[in-house]
Amino acid sequence: MLNISIIDYQMSNMFSIKNALDKIGFKSEITSNYKTLLNSDGAILPGVGSFPQAIKQLKKLDLIYPIIDFVNSNKPFIGICLGLQLLFEESEEYGYTKGLGIVKGSVKSLKNYVKLTRVPHVGWNSIEINNKSFSHPPSFFNNINERDKFYFVHSYFVMPKNKKNILTNTIINKYKFCSSILDNNLFGSQFHPEKSGIKGLSIFKNFFIR
Repeated sequence: MLNISIIDYQMSNMFSIKNALDKIGFKSEITSNYKTLLNSDGAILPGVGSFPQAIKQLKKLDLIYPIIDFVNSNKPFIGICLGLQLLFEESEEYGYTKGLGIVKGSVKSLKNYVKLTRVPHVGWNSIEINNKSFSHPPSFFNNINERDKFYFVHSYFVMPKNKKNILTNTIINKYKFCSSILDNNLFGSQFHPEKSGIKGLSIFKNFFIR
């Protein structure tokens, strides 16, 4: 049984992720403890709220270097929504804020790139695979089709410098943006797998056991 750490920096609904992991038979623990995190088989950085406040919380709880150390350990790591954005070098949310810098690139405001009837963007949207080579090995996409829909709620999106790291794209009002990344042991999604039903559970299962 895999033991997954859900990183607690007091800014997200971690219990929906824990419930999702419970459903697929993973042991999980909500934690902000360095040793617990480093000893786990995998980790998830969730996130709801603003980028600047999240960085403040990570600093306050001394979680920045534990997260970087875990990613460098080559164990599977997932960033979800704001948790994905925090992995990048910088965000323009409420002005410039420096991120963790694990992934090269920046976080941009959706409203500057696409006309939205409401902000944040909330709802179900499909994904398209950016690079077909990501389907090899195919285990990552077991039970997932390219046009399957996943649940989004966000006002910002990531713009990686290395386009090869873009796993999937999503289109809103004809604008295509990065909806997930994959770089070796690091996966991040703008959508919420834990709120996306069976397909979302498949994301967790496929990534952690591939």
